[in-house]
Amino acid sequence: MSQLRVEKVQEFIKQEISKIILTELKDPRVGFATITQVEATGDLRSAKIYVSLMGSDEQKADTWKGLQSSLGYMRSEIGKRIRMRITPELSLHLDESLDYSAHIQELLIKIKQEESNQ
Repeated sequence: MSQLRVEKVQEFIKQEISKIILTELKDPRVGFATITQVEATGDLRSAKIYVSLMGSDEQKADTWKGLQSSLGYMRSEIGKRIRMRITPELSLHLDESLDYSAHIQELLIKIKQEESNQ
């Protein structure tokens, strides 16, 4: 399948899942979650959704459970909104790159402060 079409579908899924999480999910466990990336297979039968979670460890765990439990609803909504023969099978994956970059930023600030103190 055309790589351009795969990229368009990935972006569409990313936008729609973000809208669903923001406005339609009624699960009180779901807190602050950001869809960072979607990777679909070449045949568009499955898609990995990378999610970044914010908050305390307990809030992250609750949000993760809420998102996992609403995966079927999200897939059915994507199926209604996208004109494809087969709706991709969705799977959630935790994206910790934002946490890692925040940690690196803190370390850089700490090093800069130590250099200015000397």
